[in-house]
Amino acid sequence: MDLKVLKCGNCEPLKIGVHATALGIAALCGLYNAAAWLSRREQHLAVNTVLYAALIAFEHRHVSHHIAEIRRPRQTPESATTDEVVTASPPGDAAIAA
Repeated sequence: MDLKVLKCGNCEPLKIGVHATALGIAALCGLYNAAAWLSRREQHLAVNTVLYAALIAFEHRHVSHHIAEIRRPRQTPESATTDEVVTASPPGDAAIAA
């Protein structure tokens, strides 16, 4: 499969939205299970709370990754050629500097 959305750097706002939604749902479910465990002390609620805490950490990491990807500076092909032209020096300049 060659889908644009599967490549790093593409569709990042969509990816953030998906992971942020999962993060919000996991946080809500985790809070509910923690509150239920505090009132009923049933073992499965404690297990659920721990699992949701792990999922929250997992999704938080994904959201942070996608935000970092959006903030990462991109180099356009035009600026790459401009930088090369500006930084390149004629061969005779090295002899003059020495």
